[in-house]
Amino acid sequence: MRTNTKTRDMIMIALFATLTTVGAYISIPLGAVPFTFQTLFVMLSGLILGSKKGFMAMLVYVLMGLVGIPVFANGLAGIAIIFKPTFGYLIGFILASYVIGLVHEKTNHFIFYFIAPFIGLIVIYLVGVPYLYYIFNTIIYPETPINALTALKYGFFPFIVFDLIKAALAGFVGMTVIPVLEKIR
Repeated sequence: MRTNTKTRDMIMIALFATLTTVGAYISIPLGAVPFTFQTLFVMLSGLILGSKKGFMAMLVYVLMGLVGIPVFANGLAGIAIIFKPTFGYLIGFILASYVIGLVHEKTNHFIFYFIAPFIGLIVIYLVGVPYLYYIFNTIIYPETPINALTALKYGFFPFIVFDLIKAALAGFVGMTVIPVLEKIR
């Protein structure tokens, strides 16, 4: 029985790493800012898999990209991604999935299906925006640094409304899927 559980866990971790990859490739252009589904799958990984397995799924996702598999948005991959302004959000994905799982594991009250993804978004932005700011000011434009408001203009404001919608959607999906998965187990 233990082997089946480990196998199922590995499959679920791989599934969410794959779904996050698919989410990176589903891109709907909305002016200068594309709408992707990565954050939806990050949130669902924490809700459905829990803190540790959700963390592992997002770690696998990021490591796949770092070793050269084109899993990130726009088909990006490789170790050089560390020097891109968006890498902080990828780190945030790993941490957010863990935090979402942790918050959700603390209580089964239905409201936490919604609170946990919103807390995860805070984590993603708390890591992503400062990283974007740092990379812009040290690597991309060191001669003309940007201020914090400009970092928010590029890395927060265009995405927050869509991410809030995805957080609510993750809550609804989690509320629907998790009880079914618990019955199967």
